[in-house]
Amino acid sequence: MRDRLERLLGTGVGDVRDLGSSHSWTLHRASLDDGREVFVKAASGQAGVFAAEAAGLRWLVEAGPGTPVPEVVAADDHLLVLPWLPSSAPSRDAAERLGRELAALHTGDRPDAYGAPWDGYIADLPLDNTLDDRGWPRWYAERRLEPFLRLGARHLSSGDIRLVERVMADVEALAGPPEPPSRIHGDLWSGNVQWTDGRALLIDPAAHGGHRETDLAMMALFGAPHLDTVLAAYDEAAPLADGWRARVPLHQLHPLLVHVALFGGSYRAPLVEAARASIG
Repeated sequence: MRDRLERLLGTGVGDVRDLGSSHSWTLHRASLDDGREVFVKAASGQAGVFAAEAAGLRWLVEAGPGTPVPEVVAADDHLLVLPWLPSSAPSRDAAERLGRELAALHTGDRPDAYGAPWDGYIADLPLDNTLDDRGWPRWYAERRLEPFLRLGARHLSSGDIRLVERVMADVEALAGPPEPPSRIHGDLWSGNVQWTDGRALLIDPAAHGGHRETDLAMMALFGAPHLDTVLAAYDEAAPLADGWRARVPLHQLHPLLVHVALFGGSYRAPLVEAARASIG
């Protein structure tokens, strides 16, 4: 680890502390001889995962000044290095700032199409980022719902599958007013929000051009500190289309299908509930 880091960073590496593991990679904190502290992900396989994460972080920054993501210190096929972000307690002021900055990210320099110009991953599952300018509903059904419905089908009943297929068939009527693509984080559950030094930064993205309501729905899926404050600040800065709250379950279907594919039938009930709520 130390030798690989030194070759990648071009500086000496002192202490390297293990922080556990996540999916198919290990996590570390390293002290560099130049005084910096960094966070390191390391993996022996899945070479594209770190390239996709690094590309996504750099691409999100292109939305404009103040984008709430950390810089990429360095990356290769087996290592991803980010600044070490000391944890702080979530606060309402930081949540309000996050809402404004997330609105700026979504409405800043917008991509021309849904998807992204790199192969994506969510956790360590491949994510189809095929670029498409036909509109979000069909792209979402074809690139986000259908592939993960196939992956998770063994944990679902035939009735469950038909229910999700009904949502996919009706997605254009369920999706609400048309929205242009936004640069979105793509996996914005609370564990991917790092509260640090009076603000919140977004980590571990599955970034792509998507629908801005998707990030907000993901934040609501498993709960997030001061979520009402985040949403109020967001809506004030970049008002959401009428009916957005009713569409939250539609946007939650993709992450729930991912969880079914990764973790099995324990996520079947919330998936079915979200699919039913999507139809109304």
